[in-house]
Amino acid sequence: MSTPLKCRSCGSEDLKEVIDLGQQPLANNLLRTQDLSQDEPKFPLDVWVCQQCWLMQISHIIPPVKLFSEYVYFSSFSDQMLAHARQAVGRYVEEFGLGKDSFVVEVASNDGYLLKNFVGASIPCLGFEPASNIAQVARKNGVETRGEFFGRDSASALADERGGADLILGNNVFAHAPEPNDFVGGLAALLKPGGRIVLEFPYGVEMIEKVEFDTIYHEHVFYFTLLPLLPLFQRHGLEIYHVEHLPIHGGSLRIFAARSGVEDVRDSVRELSARESELGVNSPSYYERFSEHAAKVKADLIAFLKEQRSLGKEVAAYGASAKGSTLLNYVGSPAADLKFMADRSTYKHGLHSPGLHIEIVPAEELAQRKPDYAILLVWNFAQEVMKQQSEYSSQGGKFVIPLPRLQVV
Repeated sequence: MSTPLKCRSCGSEDLKEVIDLGQQPLANNLLRTQDLSQDEPKFPLDVWVCQQCWLMQISHIIPPVKLFSEYVYFSSFSDQMLAHARQAVGRYVEEFGLGKDSFVVEVASNDGYLLKNFVGASIPCLGFEPASNIAQVARKNGVETRGEFFGRDSASALADERGGADLILGNNVFAHAPEPNDFVGGLAALLKPGGRIVLEFPYGVEMIEKVEFDTIYHEHVFYFTLLPLLPLFQRHGLEIYHVEHLPIHGGSLRIFAARSGVEDVRDSVRELSARESELGVNSPSYYERFSEHAAKVKADLIAFLKEQRSLGKEVAAYGASAKGSTLLNYVGSPAADLKFMADRSTYKHGLHSPGLHIEIVPAEELAQRKPDYAILLVWNFAQEVMKQQSEYSSQGGKFVIPLPRLQVV
């Protein structure tokens, strides 16, 4: 398989393969019963690292309009995400002195789960959300929402219409934007001279170190570490001045940026840059065993499923997530024996998972149907799920956390 022609950030053609997860369906392409007899498209899913700027990226780009015009992930179904959003908004209002004369913009604002906190505080805000079904829900929740993709053109149009933004937020969207220079250029076009940018995204170092290969899917074009982001932002007159590590989503970064020279760069940026260099993030050897570690996770899960089948045990799954799709389709046919997939989102009930076509049922059915084991596909919300599913556990049901090494809890 050929490499990407060029790094999508710096333009280098010097790329090295990190992992190949084979042909995979689109991870959020949940299927109706009447769709199951039709051919389901699959695409190469592999990650490469640029050996000039060290940005990890997939090779096969699916046009965003095919991925995000209709979407099945609603952030409001996670208590953890709602609490995370409330805490972040409270902090930003105080730290940045936001009030009724401020303007906050969120990129990929989903169903308004975060911006509704600004609405409640009477702080003017607006969201970009290209998924029409989700944008409609956000508007019903009182959040002004533009149903379009974010980039230089849409950002410039909003700046001309409403003036610049005091704060631009983007949670778990940066990695989805296939043209990082257009995305960061849009941030620069919309930002007021003294404004701030705060972005959150899964951390590429955590992915490598904890073998979180299931976070790879076609929506995630990039797997960010800090080092490749510094020159990307500088290219557009912006500067990352602070960075924080968060436990959410298996390990994430929250970066703070402003126009170059507005803020002094803090020790957090220098310290994380030095740590990444020490780990070898800017060397090819750092990435060489990731594929081997992922193959071990696959082999262990296949062995577990085969053993339970031979013993006559029932195994289901919890969490009809994109990461679950990647993991199960990488495992392949042994995972097709899963009895069902429970999920809290009402929007997914009655649909079937991509590739393996496992039926998705309400979360309550886990305790009602009592499988012996439930593979926890949303391991990033493990504590939340196990608390919600205490009835299942009290009946003797056991959860299986599949990575970085298989655990039965």
